[in-house]
Amino acid sequence: MTRILFVCHGNICRSPMAEFILKEMVRKQGREKEFEIDSCATSTEEIWNGVGNPVYPPAKAELAKHGISCEGKRAVQLTKKDYANYDLLVAMDNNNVRNIHRLLGGDPLGKVRKLMDYTSRGGDVADPWYTDRFDIAYRDIEEGCRCLLEQI
Repeated sequence: MTRILFVCHGNICRSPMAEFILKEMVRKQGREKEFEIDSCATSTEEIWNGVGNPVYPPAKAELAKHGISCEGKRAVQLTKKDYANYDLLVAMDNNNVRNIHRLLGGDPLGKVRKLMDYTSRGGDVADPWYTDRFDIAYRDIEEGCRCLLEQI
């Protein structure tokens, strides 16, 4: 089984989008038993009194446009146990990578990667928090997940 953890800043936009996009791709291929897929945050900004906020409504709406549900997902923060529990920690951008390294104390096994590094163009997943362009984030994430799945 391949265990993949997507990581972004707050776990309400990009990383849950990636989680549910990849879950849908895997489901369509009938490969659900081959994967464990989840997502988390590097910050606690979207977690209050131990309870995480749900997926940000525009991100949820963008997923719904593509027939993907993220119902029940709530923000959680990355922990040191996650490093042992997952094969890949897939970040959305360079800031996420830096924060993952800070939270975990490094990456001795080389598990931390950026999603767009699986594509031919590289770079960061567009951040819709500042642009409100959830369609562009979806495009980047879909491409990254497709390429990641092809390389596994």
